[in-house]
Amino acid sequence: MSFELDRQAFEGLGRLCVDEAENCIISAPDPAGMERIEARFHGSAFDMHRHDTYAVGVTLHGVQTFRYRGATRHSLPGQIIVLHPDELHDGGAGTDAGLRYRILYLEPSLMLGCLGGASLPFVGDGVVSDSAFCTTLLSALGPLDQELNELFVDDFLTQLMQGLNRHAGQPSKPIGRTAWRAATLARDYLTENLDRAVRSDELEAVTGLDRYALSRHFRAAFSTSPHRFLLMRRLQHARRMIAAGEPLAQIAVEAGFSDQSHFNRQFKKALGMTPGRWSTLVRGPAAAAA
Repeated sequence: MSFELDRQAFEGLGRLCVDEAENCIISAPDPAGMERIEARFHGSAFDMHRHDTYAVGVTLHGVQTFRYRGATRHSLPGQIIVLHPDELHDGGAGTDAGLRYRILYLEPSLMLGCLGGASLPFVGDGVVSDSAFCTTLLSALGPLDQELNELFVDDFLTQLMQGLNRHAGQPSKPIGRTAWRAATLARDYLTENLDRAVRSDELEAVTGLDRYALSRHFRAAFSTSPHRFLLMRRLQHARRMIAAGEPLAQIAVEAGFSDQSHFNRQFKKALGMTPGRWSTLVRGPAAAAA
């Protein structure tokens, strides 16, 4: 299994990590709400942070070590990592041999349509051994240089949710129609207004619910708060601008942050490293310094 994973890891990458000691992150062209990357690291990679997305990945080489839900976890080649939205974790290589993995970040909004009105499945252990589930993941994580076909994505998400439900500790709970409608309206409104401060009374007007009820419903649907959802979409936009080579000071303003210092703090808190470090990993040292 590990040989096959290692071979696939080198197929179709835009920027290869040709130096064995090099650390890098390589992103794929993806539809909205989905992000696929390959990462290679030696030593510690990410400080403690949390996403508002699912992170589901496969270790390709080495040992992936991370703290998650009060314990240190280890993922070996062929094992699957499942991180639930808004759960704190860090990450890095567990041995001197280094680490290579591929991972898929999925916004909960993409997944809820497969659940028939149920809540998101929770896989508490963080590491799963399941060859069929691994095959499903690699069907999307293999061709990183290719955009995923819409019909493929529909089928893949269905199979992915089946795998997550299989390993969840308890059945998903139903989400009420009012909660689902309000959370969706709020999510769409926040997505359309990333570049400015959104007030609570705006969301109340859009959804017809008071801010506290909306906060409960939004978290039930997406496992995060409206405030954090807005922040993470801004940071997602910022990462795209970093990959395109935009100056960090300009990115801070265009992504809706008050200044570069605010941007730096929020980026590291959410992603476990500074924007400058991220730029080096996704663009290479020479490009990031330009």
